[in-house]
Amino acid sequence: MQLVLERCTIRPWRLDDAESLAKHANNRKVWIALRDLFPHPYTIQDAHDFLRRTISERPTTLFCIDVDSGAVGGIGVRVGHDVHRHTAELGYWLGERFWGQGIMSEAVGAFTNFCFNNFPLRRVYAEPFANNPASARVLEKAGFVFEGRLRHNVMKDGKLLDSLLYASTK
Repeated sequence: MQLVLERCTIRPWRLDDAESLAKHANNRKVWIALRDLFPHPYTIQDAHDFLRRTISERPTTLFCIDVDSGAVGGIGVRVGHDVHRHTAELGYWLGERFWGQGIMSEAVGAFTNFCFNNFPLRRVYAEPFANNPASARVLEKAGFVFEGRLRHNVMKDGKLLDSLLYASTK
């Protein structure tokens, strides 16, 4: 799969993305908005480990956001199981240098459509932290609908935070 968009390309991760991945992922401002599974600091070894693991997974659900032939972010879904088998959780991040350019809004919209067309999904949702209004705006621009606030839902960097629930349905 490769989606060529106006501002970026969404494509599978490659082993040669390691250096660019580590460069853009190793940023506290990126990490603070993500789950703790995303390491900080983000080392070249973290990049190699992630790429080896991700490239071999089937079906492919994690993709690179490429700008000017560089891996500058990631986007993916975690498909649910059992009664949630028609639902997937969306996750994404982008290197700070590329914030505010409309890249992620474009990527989220196109990637969500790709997921609806390539997986048996009826719902894609995301839970940005309430202290990250930029991520909420990305989702709204991509057509996601705000469904509610999940109070005291996450512990990040020693702080108890609310999450915001956004969804797109087919």
